[in-house]
Amino acid sequence: MTVGFLGFQTTIASPVTLSGIGVHSGSPVSITFQPADPGTGIIFSRSFADGSSVEYKAVSSNVGNTDLCTVLGTSLPRSVATIEHVMAALYALGLDNVIVEVEGAEMPIMDGSSFPFIEAIESAGMVNLGEKRRYIRVLKPVRIESGASWSEFRPYDGTRFEVEIDFESPLIGRQSWKGDLTANVFRDELSRARTFGFMRDVERLWAAGFALGSSLENSVVISDDNTVVNVEGLRFADEFVRHKTLDAVGDLALAGAQFIGCYRSYRGGHKMNANALKALMSDPTAYELVEAPSRSQRVRAREFVPVKVQELAPSVG
Repeated sequence: MTVGFLGFQTTIASPVTLSGIGVHSGSPVSITFQPADPGTGIIFSRSFADGSSVEYKAVSSNVGNTDLCTVLGTSLPRSVATIEHVMAALYALGLDNVIVEVEGAEMPIMDGSSFPFIEAIESAGMVNLGEKRRYIRVLKPVRIESGASWSEFRPYDGTRFEVEIDFESPLIGRQSWKGDLTANVFRDELSRARTFGFMRDVERLWAAGFALGSSLENSVVISDDNTVVNVEGLRFADEFVRHKTLDAVGDLALAGAQFIGCYRSYRGGHKMNANALKALMSDPTAYELVEAPSRSQRVRAREFVPVKVQELAPSVG
């Protein structure tokens, strides 16, 4: 493994704001990425019209619903939804400490991918905070199963994703994406992959109060005759599995630290990703917290050394 890991914590260099609509609420929403101090982590701070606010640290213990997206908080009126695309961008670019100020119930869907968030973060720049970054290193396999679906973590000297999907739709069928995750790989191979759905599910979702902001501008829509409705077609021949991998990156970012290991899944989704992460974190023999042995900017996976603290910072919310 030749890819080096960042030895120091980072934050965004300057505030940057994005606005759009929520894919489920259909309502306008605005978010601002704000710089944060070392050890802060990723914090979502939602403000309300009455002047009140609520904060959630982006960690698995604060995850609520995972049916159609990943939600922070268990109280729907005060939750923050659809965070996975934002979290994937933050994780892939190596941002450890950011306060995400939210005006609305969920993240803006933008074009249905993580690319707009990548662009915004890169335009703002990143700052090295000079404090050591801690990683979660997987020590042994941890696997969960649900029917024909399964997900697992395995030891690996890098950060790797191996995601496979299998849909009855002949347009999708069985697809897989495998690769070591770096900022460049995520930007070039995963970040532009859009969320997708089936036309046959639209009325059911609308009736349940979901996908009210979904459109051809932010989703790949599959018709009843198994063709892509979007005039421009697909961005990748296997855009579907690339987006599922993007989602997995965002969901696993809720570990509260970057991980050194391989994540594999078959027919997974937000719920499987969340449950696999909880299974890993609930077994203290399955992982260890490590950091760079010296004040190095780049460190190889095998050079990290264990630290005595066996738990991440307590959650907020």
